[in-house]
Amino acid sequence: MLVGPAAQLTLSPGEVLEAQIALARRGISSGSLDGVMGGQTRAAIRAFQSQAGLRVTGALDAATRARLVPDAPPLVAYVITADDWARLRPVSATWLGKSQQDRLDYESVLELVAEKHHSHPGLIRRLNPTIDWEQVRVGTVAQVPNAVYPAPRARAALIRIYLAERLLEAVDAQGRLLSQFPCSIARYVTKRPVGRLYVSVVVAHPDYTFDPAVFPESVEGRQLGRKLRLPPGPNNPVGTAWIGLDRPRYGIHGTPEPEAVGRTESHGCFRLANWNAEYLAQLVSPGTPVHVQP
Repeated sequence: MLVGPAAQLTLSPGEVLEAQIALARRGISSGSLDGVMGGQTRAAIRAFQSQAGLRVTGALDAATRARLVPDAPPLVAYVITADDWARLRPVSATWLGKSQQDRLDYESVLELVAEKHHSHPGLIRRLNPTIDWEQVRVGTVAQVPNAVYPAPRARAALIRIYLAERLLEAVDAQGRLLSQFPCSIARYVTKRPVGRLYVSVVVAHPDYTFDPAVFPESVEGRQLGRKLRLPPGPNNPVGTAWIGLDRPRYGIHGTPEPEAVGRTESHGCFRLANWNAEYLAQLVSPGTPVHVQP
């Protein structure tokens, strides 16, 4: 009988997806839901195993599956609405063009449905093989993950960011895990603050100031030579939530590319998927300590 990580080779994508959804419903994120047993899913399983008092292996073994019981159907139906369509608009490829838009909202129905349900667009396609996402109409019904996060049971007493693991966790005053999310960190080691920081501000649906000095690699920025205000929206560079820290220019925020979280690097801030940044914003307030560990 297979044991340990090798046992995961026998799991189907559907079984992995059900585990990812069950984890999400406990506030533990495996990143964009995809049904793949990757590093972020194993990290989420380890968090659950530690929380549940199980042997921490990162493997979806029999003992873990027995405790990770779904509390609701893993998939539900989602109906495309007229309000969904009203949100769609193309996003300019230039900083100047973005600054001239009314919102930086979703570009496609597929992007909207995927992000609303914490999912990789590829998963939404696989769950709905008969839908032509280029020809979707109002009233179209799609199957989507039932990955609703729980109502916050407490405020976070501490946020921990693990740079090496690219993970962020929130714990309560007793040290109990409230949530864990994959996290992107700065590309350059010199821009990775280590030690104690504090939340200074929490902003929902933030706008963004493009500063050419922060993007010296941008030819457009050098040509503009001035700052620009970019409007809010899920495709805003800081996504749908900004949690500012007590160090200038540093924060925890969302991103227009949730599938890349934990796999790409930032200019200095800590990036989360938009849905995770929004949930974390419910757990923290100005003064919440943030401990960044190597």
